[in-house]
Amino acid sequence: MASPLTHLGDMPIEVFMRDYWQQKPLLIRNAFPNFESPISGEELAGMALEETIESRLVLENGESGPWELRNGPFTEEDFLSLPRTHWTLLVQAVDQWLSEVAELKEYFRFIPDWRLDDVMISYAADQGSVGPHYDHYDVFLLQAEGKRLWQQGAKVDETNPRLEGTPLNILKEFNAENSWVLEPGDMLYLPPQYSHWGIAEGGCTTISIGFRAPSASAILEDLAAEVAMGLKDSLRYTDAGMEPTKSPAEVDPESVARLQQQLAEWLRQPEKVTQWFGAVMTEAKYPDTVALDADEAAGWREQMPKGMPLVLNPASRVAFSREPATLFVDGEALTAPLTFAQQFAESHEISWSDIETYPEIANFDGLIDQLVAQGTLIYPPEDF
Repeated sequence: MASPLTHLGDMPIEVFMRDYWQQKPLLIRNAFPNFESPISGEELAGMALEETIESRLVLENGESGPWELRNGPFTEEDFLSLPRTHWTLLVQAVDQWLSEVAELKEYFRFIPDWRLDDVMISYAADQGSVGPHYDHYDVFLLQAEGKRLWQQGAKVDETNPRLEGTPLNILKEFNAENSWVLEPGDMLYLPPQYSHWGIAEGGCTTISIGFRAPSASAILEDLAAEVAMGLKDSLRYTDAGMEPTKSPAEVDPESVARLQQQLAEWLRQPEKVTQWFGAVMTEAKYPDTVALDADEAAGWREQMPKGMPLVLNPASRVAFSREPATLFVDGEALTAPLTFAQQFAESHEISWSDIETYPEIANFDGLIDQLVAQGTLIYPPEDF
């Protein structure tokens, strides 16, 4: 099991989090010394043939025009018909299928697990690219094979014009402020909204470790509905002590300020917000992948005493909170002993000794049964 990074190059993690995280880009040369790619371009193409795996092809000069997007699954004939240059294959959630890729996430546990998203890997033919663009989330771009020229531009947003005629969010104007050629083991960190453009110099493979960041609109819409369910109908807008109005037709600033204060009071429910937030941030990105393993470990009561542990499905997500003591698994807030919740959330494993310590989790139709039935708990996959 890999250990969380203590340094990015020569920089202590504490300095990175203070001065760079969500603030400015950082190039880390030789971040992973003697790095060897956990997957080849051919193996990545093989994954893109599978229906259960999300994959895309981006062709700079496609049949339908510039920056053509094709969605998988693909066939071998699709790859054989590709041009020699200027295309990129992107495969999502490779960490859910390959243990060597999943292990890379362990290095980034200086950031909460629930912030980590899936690991996307791309293979680009010579001059392959997905165009100048920006993301709404933080990303570490680790060069795995070959060389890629990365150009980083200004911080941009929705107001910057897009190139028409393509479903991709290609920036119409891009001016590089920094430019680097990355080789295997080099890594580039980019905060949200920094424009960037990566171009392969020969065939190359890049690993993207991205992070979850729900939008403000999604947070407000979902949280408001969750909090509202717990509010009494008698709780209403109030304006006791207000001054006599000078303009009865006006929605005055004082009334708006009063409403904002009341909204803040209504949202001041830390336990409910914690349970909502934990559930949202542990929702499985690909729940159908989790469901594929439902009931796989149905005979766990016979297997676990023999030393066979149950482990978290690679497609599942888990976290815990102390107040209230809650275990969050695949978007659900579950009741569990705090010490067990913390241990499981950190280790992603349940052994027979855990059951001896916390027998209540092994009750029929209890926690383990529930997680096994939905595919969250499985026996260790051969590749994990």
